[in-house]
Amino acid sequence: MPLLELDGAGVSVPVPAGSEPRSGATGEKALLHPTSLRLTEQRIGIVGANGSGKSTLARLLNGLVSPTTGRVLVDGLDVGRRGAEVRRRVGFCFTDPAAQLVMPTCVEDVELSLRRLERDPARRRERALAVLAEHGLAAQAHQSVHDLSGGQRQLLALAGVLATDPAVVVADEPTTLLDLANSRRVGDLLMALPQQLVLLTHDLDLAARCERVLVVSGGRVVADADGPAGVAAYVDAVDRGQA
Repeated sequence: MPLLELDGAGVSVPVPAGSEPRSGATGEKALLHPTSLRLTEQRIGIVGANGSGKSTLARLLNGLVSPTTGRVLVDGLDVGRRGAEVRRRVGFCFTDPAAQLVMPTCVEDVELSLRRLERDPARRRERALAVLAEHGLAAQAHQSVHDLSGGQRQLLALAGVLATDPAVVVADEPTTLLDLANSRRVGDLLMALPQQLVLLTHDLDLAARCERVLVVSGGRVVADADGPAGVAAYVDAVDRGQA
């Protein structure tokens, strides 16, 4: 498995003028306090309340967010210095697939993902169609992305990420907008991936299937355990009003 490392990595943002600083007298707010982690498991869940800092942590892993303190490494590559190389290794799937689906049709969207890997247009189209078929979207290949169901859109967004064969897939609440059947379908797909998976989710049953779960609260990792134990720690913190 790839090695993901946070070495004192933290993220702070300036407090708007006239606001009360929330991190001492520095005029900054910490979205993620300095954090050190070594992540080697195949399936890693991250749970926490909205605004807890879990998305900030995950976005550090492929450079969508840059640390203001410390550093982030992917197999020894510094994300801040070698971001392009890291992003080829770490694919990111957003909660809302509309943030990723930018081309008119399904096949064109997957082709966009493949543009750096396959220069020949005919071969790129062939590979894109194969990717869609692999994920049960062959019949929608030439359909507008706007005409897909919510589950189909999320599958298409995942297909575009997986088409480039990243070593790591970061999925930020990928089942939040889905009904139960599609949530299960997407969850099962993610859990079966050969890649290392970093999964942010409010679906605690899905999180419990991970080898390791991080609980994030107030911009800090407050619990770090195996899947069931991590979920139990989060539920306990919620019950005590501490998450």
